[in-house]
Amino acid sequence: MADYPIIADVSAYIVRTLREKMCPEPIPSPNNIEISSPSSQDVDYIVGLYLYDIKEDVEVTQPRFVQHGRVELTKPPRPYALYYMVFINGGSQMGLKDPDIQKIIGRAAQIIGDNNAVRPDALQTWLTTEEPPIVLSQAKISLEEKVRVWQAINKPYQISLFYKAAPVYMSSAEIIDTPRVVDASISLHLTGERRDNG
Repeated sequence: MADYPIIADVSAYIVRTLREKMCPEPIPSPNNIEISSPSSQDVDYIVGLYLYDIKEDVEVTQPRFVQHGRVELTKPPRPYALYYMVFINGGSQMGLKDPDIQKIIGRAAQIIGDNNAVRPDALQTWLTTEEPPIVLSQAKISLEEKVRVWQAINKPYQISLFYKAAPVYMSSAEIIDTPRVVDASISLHLTGERRDNG
C-alpha cells in the first residue's frame, strides 16, 4: 500500500496536470500554477491548489492486520479523503479581470474533469499491490461551507473550485513480528475399541 508521501503525490499530480494542459493558454507559464494557500503573500502565481482538509473514511471496512511474508503483520492501510480548493491568486500582479478569471476557472474545471482519476502505482512506482484508483470529484459542499473555508484563512470569498480526492490509502509503518512455529505435537485419543464379530 502507498506510503505517507501519497498525500503530497496527489497534490503534485493535480498541479502537474494543470501545468501540462493550461499553458501557454490561458496561463502563460507553468510557474504560474502552484501548491499554495490563498493566505500566502507570494504574488508570482495565478492559479493555486490548496489542500484544506483531510478526513479518514471510517465507513470503509478493513481487515485487522495485513500479512507481509511469513512472520510479519502490519496494521491495515487507512483510507482518507483529501479536500482541495482550486483558486485564482487575488494578489497576482497579472491584472486579471472577471472574464479572465472565469476563463481560467472554466479551463481548470475542464482539465480536472477529463483527468479525474490516477492509480496509486503511477504516483509511487514501487508499489506492487493492486489498489483502486484515486478519483477526483466535485466536493458536495454548499456555498456557505465554501465561504467558511475562505473565512478560516481570513480571506473574502471568491469563485473557486472544490474537489474531493478519494480513496487515498496510506499504509501503516508499524510492523508486528509473529512468533515462529518451532515445534508441533500431535496426539490422538481413541474413544472406543474395535470389536470383531467373528
